[in-house]
Amino acid sequence: MSKLGDLGARLHRGEVGYDFVGNRKLWYGLSILITITAIVGLAVRGLNMGIEFQGGAVFTTPKTSVSVAQAEEYATEASGHQAIVQKLGNDTLRIQISGVDTSKSDEIKETLADDLKLDAEKINADLVGPSWGDQIANKAWQGLGIFMVLVVIYLAMAFEWRMAIAAFVALVHDITITVGVYALVGFEVTPGTVIGLLTILGYSLYDTVVVFDSLKEQTKDITKQNRWTYAEIANRSINSTLVRSINTTVVALLPVAGLLFIGGGVLGAGMLNDISLSLFVGLAAGAYSSIFIATPLVADLKEREPQLKALKKRVLAKRAQAEHDAETAADGPYDDEPADATPAVVGPRAQSGSRSRGRGGKRR
Repeated sequence: MSKLGDLGARLHRGEVGYDFVGNRKLWYGLSILITITAIVGLAVRGLNMGIEFQGGAVFTTPKTSVSVAQAEEYATEASGHQAIVQKLGNDTLRIQISGVDTSKSDEIKETLADDLKLDAEKINADLVGPSWGDQIANKAWQGLGIFMVLVVIYLAMAFEWRMAIAAFVALVHDITITVGVYALVGFEVTPGTVIGLLTILGYSLYDTVVVFDSLKEQTKDITKQNRWTYAEIANRSINSTLVRSINTTVVALLPVAGLLFIGGGVLGAGMLNDISLSLFVGLAAGAYSSIFIATPLVADLKEREPQLKALKKRVLAKRAQAEHDAETAADGPYDDEPADATPAVVGPRAQSGSRSRGRGGKRR
């Protein structure tokens, strides 16, 4: 058996493990710090919304020798807005300008044709009105909201409301971090980004439900025993599924990393960045939140129940008594006896006479 497989088996049996729940304050603090950083980035830099959300124009040129950097400069000067230029096949260019009034598209097209030394009639223009972009944005937010509500309802029915709250907090945590990274990096937010967000939320929820299912099974009739507290069983549930979570996350991240770093970075396929960045950040954040946030938060909420508070007191009292008994046994039961005390007889007792008497009372 491989070392990782052996470790997974030992984690599942509870022979080894890390105290995730016991160190939850550390992970809570780290998550709060990351979340604050994401919110600050979002507030300072904002999101670079794509043309689908705020309207604009997309110009596709015929074959040209103009570089991408030079075309971006021409498009920015002609429109007064930041332009995104991508080189397509056959040396054609795709020039995307967000936030421009569609009534000015003809003027921008003529200016671009002069700067790029191209025939204006050969430049194809696709226009997106701002009202249509607002509708798309509203639909995206509605879809995200409906998804979150359905998740909470499902978890409340399948498990309980405390687990539903913990899963909801973990999902909001994942969304905030992913959106914050988009703001800090400056990648464009497109419908592909929304698809990526919904995808990673589903993945994060799956990972969380796996741990919750193990926790639900192990805590059945928990109040009928005095060996473990709820937090300790919750920690064991995390450890028993830890290797599975790591393997699933790594396998999912490898192809996404290929899209992001090779496809988007090396090959320059910028449109792949829209979905690959949200997937990469979201998958990593989802795996983190399911282990370090969701289950420890459930343990916090559950141990506020009176019956589980009483269970924790019984468990701790039993362990304290066991430690006291062990210390007493280690001190020895005869410490208070006097030094000249007669030792106890071990073995059969000696006979009163040196020789046994035969028949008639005569000695043999």
